[in-house]
Amino acid sequence: MSPALSQGLAEQARALAEGEVSSRALVERSLAAIEATQPVLNAFRRIRPEAALAEAEAADRKLAAGERAPLLGVPVAVKDDMDLTGEPTAFGCPGEFPVKAADCEAVRRLREAGAVIVGKTNTPELGQWPFTEGPAFGDTRNPWNTEHTPGGSSGGAGAAVAAGLVPAALGSDGAGSVRIPAAWSHLIGIKPQRGRISTWPEEEAFNGITGIGPLARTVADAALLLDAASGSHPGDLHTPEPLTLFPAASRDPGRLRIALSLRPPFTTTRTSPASAVRAAIVGLAERLAGLGHEVVEEDPKYGPVGLTFVPRATAGVRDWCDRVPDQSLLDPRTRSAARIGRLLGGAPLRLARAVEPRLHARVGGIFRRFDVVLTPTTATPPPRVGSLISLSGWRTDRAMIAACPYAWPWNVLGWPGINVPAGFTDDGLPLGAQLLGPANSEPLLISLAAQLESDRRWYERWPDVQGLAEGGVDRDPAVA
Repeated sequence: MSPALSQGLAEQARALAEGEVSSRALVERSLAAIEATQPVLNAFRRIRPEAALAEAEAADRKLAAGERAPLLGVPVAVKDDMDLTGEPTAFGCPGEFPVKAADCEAVRRLREAGAVIVGKTNTPELGQWPFTEGPAFGDTRNPWNTEHTPGGSSGGAGAAVAAGLVPAALGSDGAGSVRIPAAWSHLIGIKPQRGRISTWPEEEAFNGITGIGPLARTVADAALLLDAASGSHPGDLHTPEPLTLFPAASRDPGRLRIALSLRPPFTTTRTSPASAVRAAIVGLAERLAGLGHEVVEEDPKYGPVGLTFVPRATAGVRDWCDRVPDQSLLDPRTRSAARIGRLLGGAPLRLARAVEPRLHARVGGIFRRFDVVLTPTTATPPPRVGSLISLSGWRTDRAMIAACPYAWPWNVLGWPGINVPAGFTDDGLPLGAQLLGPANSEPLLISLAAQLESDRRWYERWPDVQGLAEGGVDRDPAVA
């Protein structure tokens, strides 16, 4: 009997290696679930049925011949800002984009690990917003409540994993774009150390603030996908020392000092966590204390970190806009951001890069007293679909800063962070918490997240996918 879609990445890889299921069966099941839910969830921009089935059959031949690889034959998805041979990379933009002649480095490594890529998931234009909507592809919806967004910008990946269409997916995170959809979709989402996963053919993405990271239902699955995709390309600007992270998911983190921080960094928009968010994070802090950790309320000294983010982000939008075949089709907010990026892309950008070491010293001071910082991932539950798409640029910025003020400083710093599920609102909308660490602290964060997972067992709770498509999605009813 083939495993249900509820099986995770590691379990599917094990079942394939032990001959319990074929790659073709798993990929067929994934493709059928995508097809059934696409009219409602709209998680995918590109689906690859013929290519994925051919790759699955090739994986089955390798398995039959005794070959083994970490993800050999397992279906996964990648975000539509990653190059995949034979597919366009539109990055959420409208228009006709040329197909790519080569995989990006992260995809190449996934293929080397044996993964079968079933498609490319939706993202808003150039990954700018914490919702996944746009004229190029429509609205991507949250499987926990389809009236709400799964977040962004890796919202398609979050929706696909939360609904069990794939066991895990790669997204990218420039201001929380992996962690925010993970929070709003009840998933693990890891933003690794800058450069942990190569962004090649970009030597760095968005002037170093954007990195690639996994979304998965369990910590071990996220760590496994992170290991598979990790590694440097000779052209990369950032090349941290290699780490093997999957074993950290089964290690005890020891007794840690954890700083609970509910105050967001300074922005021009007054914001504070919603009562449901505050209660969820405080409850998680109490549980960490119950597991033996020392938890103390203290905030990092963020200082002017926001001033260094804007030039890097808008200059990155400008650079990407120059590749778009027809810029007249872009959202006016995108064109406005590109204009700002042209103004800030010279001396302001150089200054923003130059002050990063001082920010490391300032914000990193908290790690002289604490091992980990615990914050909300977002200040609010997931907004309703359509509530932000029609706003002006200024109003969109204010709305998303108010909803998502906690994640982006770690993109400026380049340090790792993990979203873990923190519970639900009274009406069933997911909430998330961040575990944040200093440079190269992924092993510690993964061990702590796995300890929490063993206690909270959040992976046992699924959205009601049966109602998302006519006839439902074939899943193990025991987990519904």
